Amino acid sequence: MPSLKEIKGRIASVNSTRKITSAMKMVASSKLHHAQVAIQNMLPYESLLEHILKSFLAAEAEPQTIYDQERPVKRVALVVFSSNSSLCGGFNANIIRLMQHTVEAYSEELGADNVEVYPVGRKVSEKARKLGYHCFGEYASLVDHPRVQECIDMAMELGEKFAKGELDRVELIYHHFKSAGSQILTKKQFLPIDLEGELGRDHERDLTSNVATLKAQEYLRKNRRKKERKEGEPIPLNDNFIVEPDMNTILSRLIPKLAHLMLYTALLDSVASEHAARMVAMQTATDNADELLRELNLQYNKGRQQAITSELLDIVGGSMS
Repeated sequence: MPSLKEIKGRIASVNSTRKITSAMKMVASSKLHHAQVAIQNMLPYESLLEHILKSFLAAEAEPQTIYDQERPVKRVALVVFSSNSSLCGGFNANIIRLMQHTVEAYSEELGADNVEVYPVGRKVSEKARKLGYHCFGEYASLVDHPRVQECIDMAMELGEKFAKGELDRVELIYHHFKSAGSQILTKKQFLPIDLEGELGRDHERDLTSNVATLKAQEYLRKNRRKKERKEGEPIPLNDNFIVEPDMNTILSRLIPKLAHLMLYTALLDSVASEHAARMVAMQTATDNADELLRELNLQYNKGRQQAITSELLDIVGGSMS
């Protein structure tokens, strides 16, 4: 059994660790709130662009643009999103595992030289280079400071390679932010753009709460649905568009904008998911520290009581003798 001094030293050590994890949880919660606001600010643009594209597709036949045409796959690029730092649970490990499986699958089919990786985040960049993958670009700064222009530049670079035939498919690997307690590991085709699939995808996100427990999330979701039913449906926009010069010309401008938006949305989702994962991980670490402190305090009190009892017995035994 450890001595009282050793137990007391361990209690001080766990207390110190608990302060760190608790502070990191609060910092992650604050950063998550800012990430949620960034997604919320992007959603009106996304909704309107999607509404226009859906209206055009419903009114016209298949659009003929270079960015939505399927062709035989000979060369593939993967845009992989991770974090720059650790202590966020299995966030980076899951991303790296999916990247490895995807690269291995394409390498067997196309050859390792025909798979390119665009790492967004220091963790995935270090791992990809360590594994010997063909990496392009340095985008680690995007994780700390998401910027639209850099996402547009990356999308334009990928789009130009796709248009020239240097790439036949581009895929995104990231975490889709559904709520503070749920981040879904996602692999999505970026180019060629599947318009029907992209416009019909699940947009469900909970951006109003930092609560991570499942029961609290379900309670908030039910209350939100009741409120939405009371407020009623929004008034739809006027769909009587006048298109000049022709539909394909307009779509050739709108589809690249959708590509820019897809890349920026994936970045924002990944950043929000990172902070949510870190918040949950630090909350779990804090709870474990609290449980460990309770056990150590109980062990310390038992040991102290035992020492006091032993001393009393020695005193009584000495006085009787």
